[in-house]
Amino acid sequence: MRKEVYPHTNFMYYVYILKSRKDGNLYIGSTNDLKRRLDEHNNGLVFSTKSRRPFELVYYEAYKSEKDARNREKNLKLRSRAFAQLRKRIEESLL
Repeated sequence: MRKEVYPHTNFMYYVYILKSRKDGNLYIGSTNDLKRRLDEHNNGLVFSTKSRRPFELVYYEAYKSEKDARNREKNLKLRSRAFAQLRKRIEESLL
């Protein structure tokens, strides 16, 4: 039996929050490969977080639409109220 491959049928996009183990600060990002992106952050391949390694993943949301994920990332980065509400929901995970 031949297995057919349909590109992007099971593709997900993620908005994630990382916590720096060095300074305790949080970083918000988005990706289509959560494990690869966390590895990139922890291996110093992301300029904006290179000096704050290592990181732990504390939260993520999954979306079928890349546009939805990017909009959510933008919303969390630009609207402090949205981020404050999320922080309140996940406060035990941030300890």
